[in-house]
Formats: sequence, structure tokens, C-alpha cells
Amino acid sequence: MHPGRLFEYLSTLITHRVQHSVMIWGPPGIGKSSVVAQVAAQRQIGFIDIRLSQLAPTDLRGVPVPRDGITYWFPPEFLPRDGEGILFLDEINLAPPALQGVAQQLVLDRRVGNYTVPPGWFVWAAGNRKEDRAAVFDMPAPLANRFLHLRVEPDLDSFRHYAIGRNVHEQIIGFLNFRPSLLHKPDAASESWPSPRSWEMADTLLKLDLDLAPAIGAGAAAEFRVFRQAAAQIPAIDAILKGKSKEGFPEEPSVQYALSSGLVSRIATVEQALHALRWLSRNAAPEWVQMVAADLFPKLRTRRLFDEFVRQMQDDASLMAFLADFLALAE
Repeated sequence: MHPGRLFEYLSTLITHRVQHSVMIWGPPGIGKSSVVAQVAAQRQIGFIDIRLSQLAPTDLRGVPVPRDGITYWFPPEFLPRDGEGILFLDEINLAPPALQGVAQQLVLDRRVGNYTVPPGWFVWAAGNRKEDRAAVFDMPAPLANRFLHLRVEPDLDSFRHYAIGRNVHEQIIGFLNFRPSLLHKPDAASESWPSPRSWEMADTLLKLDLDLAPAIGAGAAAEFRVFRQAAAQIPAIDAILKGKSKEGFPEEPSVQYALSSGLVSRIATVEQALHALRWLSRNAAPEWVQMVAADLFPKLRTRRLFDEFVRQMQDDASLMAFLADFLALAE
């Protein structure tokens, strides 16, 4: 499944209080832990992210303390005591077998030592696959058999919607629309390579006018520089959003992608959205109008502008016809 579908799946488990343990498998850098954190934030519940590969067995089980001739295990402070939330055991199969054995008690019995997981908490885990060149240990069969196993793959649509919501630079979004194969491309010969996580790091570097190669690798960074040079030819976006542009839609594909992502990123009001779609419907092929709308409509819904947008569209017959066709295709 893609990250967007993972979000929906996990949210459904919380809605229906399904407390089966979940194991999320997928390559590094695609946002597995980010999706879990988003689910917790959206549901306004606690979120504790434990990187098991960085712990020793006593860090999780607790410290043995004698009392009246009996050993008690004092649990660590980072484990939840009350309320509700997600206890997330990240990198579980990077942990050595001894630590996986302790984690197995949390998964199977919801307890370890003298500690018991509160009833309102979900125990989920994540890890990489052997084919991801990660130094993983085999998961014991009794542990694996107690999980619901979800496999996640990188997905451009999911990342694009996430990136728009996080204000990732419009040129990164446009470039990945133009070169989708570079969303996630591991490179065994390089320490840095493109992934959703490294593109988010590249966004920070780009906004500081720094080289992107340390985040995404030299090859992807070189392609991105060429794309930026082409993107300098895009029509003036401000004029389009004000309804005053007299320019036509560009012919160069890289410029078309840069313009489309730039429009979506910069639209902040209903009026700007209407001006942009009117300009596109007059100047661009239908597939470009559809592409912009596919990213713009979720953004307007998130900002609670979509209903007002539709209300104002009702005075424009051509845009209303487009909206009806778009919604029919989306069903």
C-alpha cells in the first residue's frame, strides 16, 4: 500500500479500537514513522517513538532492584503510564535478538518486567526489509505471527499532497512530477540518494541556497539544477493569480511541471484559485487543469475554503462543467 492508504488503514484501527499489534514494512526514507506520527496527531492522542536499535535490553525491561528478598524491575520513564496513544517500536528488526525478545513481551503480552501497557495504548512497530540493504535480524516466528503485517511502498501522489501541506518548495514538487522515478532511488554506490525523507531535507537546503547533493546525491542534484534553470522561464505566477496574465501556457515539459506546482503552492485564497483555473482552462490542455485541480482541491479542503470556492464557481458555467467532470472521474 502507499503512505496515504497506510494513514487511512491505521486511522480505521484506532476508530474501532483494534489493538492487534501492527508491523509496518518498507524501504528506508519513505515516511513510515511520519505517517504513524500524523495519525497520532490527527487523533490527538499520545505518540512515543522508541528506536529499539539504540537500546539495550535493560533500557526496555527496566533496572532490577531488590526489595525484601525479591527482584523488582523498575520500568523506564519513557513508557506510557496512562491516557491513550501509540507506542511505536521503530527499527524493531535492527535490534539484536536479545532486545527483540524483550520487545516480544510488549507485543505479545502488552507487558514487560513489572510494567503493563495501559489499555488505551496501541503497540505498533516498523522495520526495513532485507532487500533494502539494511542490517536487519530475522524476526522470530512467534513474534512475527502476532503482528498484522503492512507493506508500504513510495508513492508520488501521497508525497506530493504531504509536501504541499508542509510547504515544501514548489520546484521540488514540480521536479518530482517531471521525474517521478527520482522520488525514491537507492544508490548502493553513494551515502546520499533520493527518498521522500531526503527530499524533505533537500527542501531545507534549497531554501538556504545550499547544494542539494548531500541530501539526494550528486546525480539527482545535477538533474534538479537543470530543471531549475528551465523553470526560470515560467510565466509570471503573480499575474495569473491576479487574473491579469496575457501569457500562454509554456511548451517545454519541465516548465509546464514547474508552473503547475508553482500555482498550487502559491494559491492562498479562493479568488486566486478561480483565476488560476480560468487561466489554465483557456490556455492549457485538460490534463494540466486536472493535474492542478487534483492537488489544489485537497489544499482548499484542508484550509476550509473548498465550499466557498464551489459557491463562487457557480457563476462560471465552464468551470462548473469542469468541476462536475473532475468529481465524476474522482469517484
